[in-house]
Amino acid sequence: MTLRSPSMMTSSLSGVLAPAPADAATAADARALATLRNGASRDPKAAIKETAKQFETLFMQQLLKGMRDAQAAMSSGVMDNQATQLGTEMLDAEYAKKMSGAPGGLADVIARQLERQINNVTPNTALPDRASRVGLPSADLIAPLAPSAKQHQLDFVQRHTEAARAAETQTGIPASFMVAQAAHESGWGQREIRNADGSSSNNVFGIKAGPGWSGRVAEVTTTEYVDGTPRKVTAKFRAYDTHAEAFSDYARLMKDSPRYSQVMASASAGSATAAGFAQGLQRAGYATDPAYAEKLTRVINTTLRLQRV
Repeated sequence: MTLRSPSMMTSSLSGVLAPAPADAATAADARALATLRNGASRDPKAAIKETAKQFETLFMQQLLKGMRDAQAAMSSGVMDNQATQLGTEMLDAEYAKKMSGAPGGLADVIARQLERQINNVTPNTALPDRASRVGLPSADLIAPLAPSAKQHQLDFVQRHTEAARAAETQTGIPASFMVAQAAHESGWGQREIRNADGSSSNNVFGIKAGPGWSGRVAEVTTTEYVDGTPRKVTAKFRAYDTHAEAFSDYARLMKDSPRYSQVMASASAGSATAAGFAQGLQRAGYATDPAYAEKLTRVINTTLRLQRV
């Protein structure tokens, strides 16, 4: 592409072109942002480089604009008009693109800084509690979705979100937390408790069949921790006709069992965080695994990230 001087561009543009409408520019920015976001989900490193290059381009445009403004302040400005200004801005934009993205340039510095910020993010640094409750991601979820995210995880979240939302209206527990707990208990649906005939019990929450349970039962071998030591035991678990029934029964368990009163109180107050919810379940004895809260917190964060895709 051959770049022409502002005066040459002005002769052909004067009286023909006007500045692009603001809504058109906004639409273009929105499309560019959507493209960048989609790219981040597929290739985070490439997205970081592209973002850094865009930052450098903006910087170079501002630098050129500053130089133009300084030059204009010292000139008479007789030849300045809307067309010449447009031509100059277009030329500067092309120059800025040409000068951006070179190896060892500002874009490389920005990219390294962005990578450090993403890699240094640690779990459980959540946004204010209310933000987590309404479905906003924690601060550790700002990084793009890792390429290792499996399709079956996305499918699991999409498949159970509606039932989880229905359970949320009964309990106040964020739907994303319940989907995550179901994912953790069932291995994202790949390790569901099976009936004797091999069919699924639809018990994605691992709820056991105690003396008060009068429904169908699936008896399987599971791992229980006794004094911190894992042991294989045979236990009876509740069986349901559908996954939706499992979510509904889970909601009843949370509401009716006194042991989960603190979990419910936190949910009702809108102050439940991923880590707080998981720790509350562990303190209440939902599972015997001493690392249950830590594991569940990680799955909740993964679920929130998947919901943002």
